[in-house]
Amino acid sequence: KRNKWNSMVDVSKWPLFSLLSSEELAAIRQACVFGTSANEAIYITHANEVFVFGLNCSSCLGTGDSLSTIVPKKLDFLQGKKVVSLSYGSGPHVLLATDDGQLFAWGHNGYSQLGNGMTNQGLSPLLITSNLQNKKVKEVACGSHHSMALTHDGEVFAWGYNNCGQIGSGSTANQPHPRKVTGSLQGKTAVGITCGQTSSMALANNGEVYGWGYNGNGQLGIGNNGNQLTPCRLTALQGLCVHQIASGYGHCLALTDEGLLYAWGANTYGQLGNGNKSNHLSPVRIVEVAACHSTHTSAAKTQSGQVYMWGQCRGQAIVLPHLTHFANTDDVFACFATPSVMWRLMSMEHDDFMTVAESLRKEFDSPETADLKFSVDGKCIHVHKAVLKIRCEHFRSMFRSQWTEDQQDVIEIGQFSYPVYRSFLQFLYTDAVDLPPEDAIGLLDLATSYCENRLKRLCQQIIMRGITVENAFTLLSAAIRYDAEDLEEFCFRFCVNHLTQVTQTGAFWQVDGAMLKEFISRASRCGAFKN
Repeated sequence: KRNKWNSMVDVSKWPLFSLLSSEELAAIRQACVFGTSANEAIYITHANEVFVFGLNCSSCLGTGDSLSTIVPKKLDFLQGKKVVSLSYGSGPHVLLATDDGQLFAWGHNGYSQLGNGMTNQGLSPLLITSNLQNKKVKEVACGSHHSMALTHDGEVFAWGYNNCGQIGSGSTANQPHPRKVTGSLQGKTAVGITCGQTSSMALANNGEVYGWGYNGNGQLGIGNNGNQLTPCRLTALQGLCVHQIASGYGHCLALTDEGLLYAWGANTYGQLGNGNKSNHLSPVRIVEVAACHSTHTSAAKTQSGQVYMWGQCRGQAIVLPHLTHFANTDDVFACFATPSVMWRLMSMEHDDFMTVAESLRKEFDSPETADLKFSVDGKCIHVHKAVLKIRCEHFRSMFRSQWTEDQQDVIEIGQFSYPVYRSFLQFLYTDAVDLPPEDAIGLLDLATSYCENRLKRLCQQIIMRGITVENAFTLLSAAIRYDAEDLEEFCFRFCVNHLTQVTQTGAFWQVDGAMLKEFISRASRCGAFKN
């Protein structure tokens, strides 16, 4: 059985995904946020079902219409196939490749960038086969309005808008169907492709890099600013073996097999990261570079897992690589790119990887790994002595050898109810509390006696959210009893504001005389009894 905690892509930093429930999020295996304002999203589940939601500019969601949707809609074209590559343009248009080598396209099509020979929008995913019969597509890339595909046998195909030669056909005529890119790429086996806004790059299996299309910012890296209508080899990288390339709006990044980073092209926002004019980010060894054709942001990950960012970061020009606290390059784009789109299809790295927090959460009340039981109201709760000692001062003291509990396998608890004590132990594993307000009073009592201040605050919040005319005086009594000042003030104000109704409740007349007198005295000082 798949464990629901370990199998999701972390999309927590992407605001669009905050609308999804925890169950929906747990099912996500791959995801991409795209669009000119980062207002569209597509995700693929473990069951290989595709869902889309967002603004739907140019019908880029593929739902068969141009209506926006805040609720994810399912697309039925995949029929169980796996997605291996996805890219998007500025229209936007979307390209998607499946594990059996099929190519699908939909969305904006004003320049035939879908590759179906037409120029009308693709409302739903279209299977693109023209000139690709018997070819298996393994990677796709989009510029603003042009498209590229890389096949399993290392051939590159391009189509769509060609005003700057980005199709590599030798002319500037738009290309309505996929066309094989030849010229100096002829006979080479390509292993990677990437697009700038109106430029194209390919990486060969011998580490050579080729570029064509728009070159006004020097993004082809060939030493001049002239557009190129056919592929040109980047001779400046001669003698280096490049193993990853990435294109921004008008700049390019290349990573060598020795972990050295080279950058060239537009530098308006410091996206080359040189601060001066050198082109290495050294001496750290880089293992991944990140850029995206619709942004001016650059990011890189080092061998030790550190993530750097530079270029346009939330409007600021960061001219030197800045060390972040992010765990991956995707989070740089979520938090600092404009628009905050994904630079790649985010996919799960490991099916079986769990964070420390996820592992702890999973092992709460687990008989298989537990080494201690609490018995409350005749029911057992399975826990781990080490976790309790690490998380709670009360248990650190309890498990010192002079306490009798330290020698016991089962500890009986008499002063708290089962829901309260179970919730307390679960809190030590999860940092969260899920209890109704009436039970939260008991947990507040426990938190007070165990000196657990954070738990005390959480209980107070639950109680405040659950206050009603019927239970207000009971809650006020509890707040006074457990010395919870914020809660006491909140309950007191509520009782005064609803004085007539509160004084009609059974709870009001059941409290002892001293407390009743204190309440009436305090309420009168607040002007509760003025005519």
